[in-house]
Amino acid sequence: MSAHPQHHPDDLSAMRHALALAEGAIGLSDPNPRVGCVILAADGRVIGAGHTQEAGQAHAEVMALRDAAARGQDVRGGTAYVTLEPCSHHGRTPPCCDALIAAGLARVVAAVVDPNPQVAGTGMARLQAAGIATETGLLADESRELNIGFFSRMQRGRPFVRMKIAASLDGRTALDNGLSQWITGTAARADGHAWRRRAGAVLTGIGTVREDDPRLDVRLVETKRQPLRVVIDSRLEIAADAKILGSPGEVLLYAAVHAARPELAAEIVTLPNPAGKVDLAPVLDDLGRRGINELHVEAGHKLNGSLLREGLVDELLVYLAPKLIGEGRGLAALGPFTTLADALDWQFVEATPIGADIRLRARRP
Repeated sequence: MSAHPQHHPDDLSAMRHALALAEGAIGLSDPNPRVGCVILAADGRVIGAGHTQEAGQAHAEVMALRDAAARGQDVRGGTAYVTLEPCSHHGRTPPCCDALIAAGLARVVAAVVDPNPQVAGTGMARLQAAGIATETGLLADESRELNIGFFSRMQRGRPFVRMKIAASLDGRTALDNGLSQWITGTAARADGHAWRRRAGAVLTGIGTVREDDPRLDVRLVETKRQPLRVVIDSRLEIAADAKILGSPGEVLLYAAVHAARPELAAEIVTLPNPAGKVDLAPVLDDLGRRGINELHVEAGHKLNGSLLREGLVDELLVYLAPKLIGEGRGLAALGPFTTLADALDWQFVEATPIGADIRLRARRP
C-alpha cells in the first residue's frame, strides 16, 4: 500500500467529488463517519457514486456499487475513490472491503486510513491481499476535517468540542439585564443551526435554560436527525415544562446530586466533582462512549468559562455583530488575569461574512 503514489490524472477530481458527496452524510450518518465514494471506469467515466446513509444502513462504497448497478454499469477493472478507508469489520453492516473485492475493482484510493482500531489499515491490507492496487493520502487533510469529531472520538475517546458564541463587536453576549435576542442577524442564526446539525449533541447549562428557555433543536435548516440535547444541571433544578425537554429527540441531564425526578422526559446521569458541581471532563468521556463525535456548546458565560478553563474546548465558533452594546455579559467568565501571559491563546482558522455579521473560527494552537 503506497502512501505517496504517483496519482492518475483523474484522481484529484474524483476524490474531490467523493468529498462533496460525503458532505451529504452530515446530519445523517452519526455516529458513523461521513464518507463518500466515486467509482470510475477504466476510461475515466463516473459509473457509480454515493455516501454513507443512516447508522445501520448502507455505507458509501455499497451505495456507489448500487448506483453503478442501477446505471447498468460493470465496475470490474474500475477504480473506487473513498474518503475514508473501507471498513473491514462486521458491525451493523458487512465489511465494505469485501463488497469492493467481490465487485472486481482493480484499484481503491482512500483519502485517509480509518482511525477506528477495528479497522486501522486492515481494510486496505485485505484489498491488497486480494490483488487490488491500493493508495492512501490523497486529500487526507480534507477528509480528516470533514470527520474531525470521528477522529477525536476514536483517538481521544471524547467528542470534538465546538463552542458557539454570538456577540457584539465589544464582546458582549447579552445586555446587563440578560437580554440577548437578537444580537446577530437571521443569516447568522440559520448558519448556527447548520453547525448544530453537524453535531451529535448540543450542550447548554441550567442558567441558559432558566433565562432563555431554548429548544436547542435544529429548525432553521433541513435535517433528518435531531442532535441529542444535553443540560449541565448540578442541582437538578430544571423545570418539567422547559422547552428543551419537549423538543423532538432525546435529552440527557448531567447532575451532581441524586434526586428523584420521574416527571422529567430525560435521562439523568450523576457525575459530581469534589466541589459539588458536575465534573465536566467525565461528561465528555461519557458522551464519547455514547457515540457523540461533535459536541456543539451553546451556553452562558459561566459554563463557557468552566469549559475553557479546563481546556475542554477544541474550537470557538463566534458570530460577531457590527454593534456596540455597552455594559453586558462577556463571552466567558475567565478572569481576572493578572498578566497577559495568563491569556488563553487561540489561532484563527476562518473569517467569513455571514449576512451583516462575521463568522470567526479559532482553534487551540
